[in-house]
Amino acid sequence: MILVGRVAGAFGVRGEVRITTYTADALALLDYRDLKGEDGRPALTLVSGRAAKGGIVVRAAEVETREQAEVLRGLRLYIPRDVLPEPDEDEFYITDLIGLAVVSPQGEALGRVKNVQDFGAGDLLEIAPEDGGASWYLPFTREAVPEVRIAEGEVVAIPPEEVE
Repeated sequence: MILVGRVAGAFGVRGEVRITTYTADALALLDYRDLKGEDGRPALTLVSGRAAKGGIVVRAAEVETREQAEVLRGLRLYIPRDVLPEPDEDEFYITDLIGLAVVSPQGEALGRVKNVQDFGAGDLLEIAPEDGGASWYLPFTREAVPEVRIAEGEVVAIPPEEVE
């Protein structure tokens, strides 16, 4: 399941729902229509919507009142990975990085991608070392991660102490 948004609360008094989107195009959520909860069960069926600051405002089949919309605040919304189009040869989805082996340019094992975070200054790969030690972060830039090899199940990374 791919996280695509989070219910931010009610909008107005007629049961519209504000959704903070995690997609490049906020209105893309309308194309997916059937949004799921984290467990894969149906959450919201989007009927219509419009762009709004930070996301979209939608009408959902399951929501008729402002109170019903407010109860949904914080609900994380997902779509199944298989509804996304296959990326082009040189492209990938960020979620596809999770679990990949991380190796140095010389092939030395550095760990596995545990997560991809963005704390406001750009994407960071959270690397879990092979020895089970504390995770560390690596900027997801061309300098720090010169190659992503999805087919081989690995990313090539230059450890932080070596990045200039």
